[in-house]
Amino acid sequence: MRRLSAHLHSSELVARFQRACGLYPAATAEEISVHNHRHDDHSSQNRNAGVVHRQGLGKEDAVQLNGGTREQDNNSNYTCSVSGSKENFVVRNRCLYFLFLVSAALGNEVFYITFLPCLHWNLDPFLCRRLVNMWAVVMYIGQVLKDVLKLPRPLAPPVVKLETRVEAEYGLPSTHAMAATAIFFTLLLSAPERVQFQWEVGVFLAVLLSTLVCLSRLYTGMHSALDVICGVLIAAVVVATSYPLWAWFDRVQLHGRCSPVLAVALPLLLCYCYPRLDHYSTTRGDTTMILGGASGCWLGYWLNQCLGGTFEPAGPLPVPLPSLTSVTLALGVARFAVGLVVLIGTRQSVRWASLALVCRCYGESPGDQEARRRKEIEVPYKFTTYGAMGLVNTVLVNRLFLLLGLL
Repeated sequence: MRRLSAHLHSSELVARFQRACGLYPAATAEEISVHNHRHDDHSSQNRNAGVVHRQGLGKEDAVQLNGGTREQDNNSNYTCSVSGSKENFVVRNRCLYFLFLVSAALGNEVFYITFLPCLHWNLDPFLCRRLVNMWAVVMYIGQVLKDVLKLPRPLAPPVVKLETRVEAEYGLPSTHAMAATAIFFTLLLSAPERVQFQWEVGVFLAVLLSTLVCLSRLYTGMHSALDVICGVLIAAVVVATSYPLWAWFDRVQLHGRCSPVLAVALPLLLCYCYPRLDHYSTTRGDTTMILGGASGCWLGYWLNQCLGGTFEPAGPLPVPLPSLTSVTLALGVARFAVGLVVLIGTRQSVRWASLALVCRCYGESPGDQEARRRKEIEVPYKFTTYGAMGLVNTVLVNRLFLLLGLL
């Protein structure tokens, strides 16, 4: 079992998957081209092979070009020192390249922050509430496990890294794999009681989309196979064990006497109890944003229930899926555009106000990046910002749609 775990966690396995999909470090690709076309110069080799170069990734990608060195940092990952030339990689299969980049985006926070409100505005707030709850749970579990286990991400070289933002984070489990598995299968399990659809098609789409997100984490070089497998298994366990409690939690959220207190106090407490690291990582900030958004949505759904306007589908359930016509498409696009503008405006204004207020309380400048990373500043301003976005999304946006005749 130990040998199998070591094999699944190896960087070489990730590198082999990347090569099989046509993604190479520049130096390796050049060696292959030289071997196959000894009499052609480097530029003609690239033209004949249809090679695509992408610039500006992490330093790790260029180590093989110049014999760079790598040193271990506090994160148990590796930083590379490279002298000289440009940092690039080579793509020999453009279809897989774009497929996996799009698939990776399906697991990003930005996707969920746009997809979940869109589901609320255009289909059913009930489904959005279920997905937000599960998203917050699995992301918190995954982020905490990362910072407790402290297992490194794949090494570059031999792996090509296509993302740099989360390099300071640990690797196991893959929260992309966890979120995709939990979101798509929670939607699959919740939708039959709300809308009419063909079950087999739903299963196929859930498996396909979650698989693509998982494979994209290998392709982008951000996770090992073990990270992804553990992420899927953890998400499956969370979904399976929590499934019998979903209806009960719905009642607690919408009708519980302590619901508004729990909506704020529980997520905020979890943010402050987040594990401490000996270096700054984006995990705590990202987790705070997710829990803040979930807190605002929870409070908003409870408030909608009290006000008697839940905006859920009328009539006997499950309802037929709305037919896709030019009118419904135009209304959907209009709702998405208006809602997105409102959410962006909310984010910018509340972020500015909350950051200024918190920094003033601690005698810091809002422009000081190091100060913004301190827990006593980062947690309250991010929680407030995304909590406000969740509240506006659930309470105000649909009422604005009514005023504009979009609903």
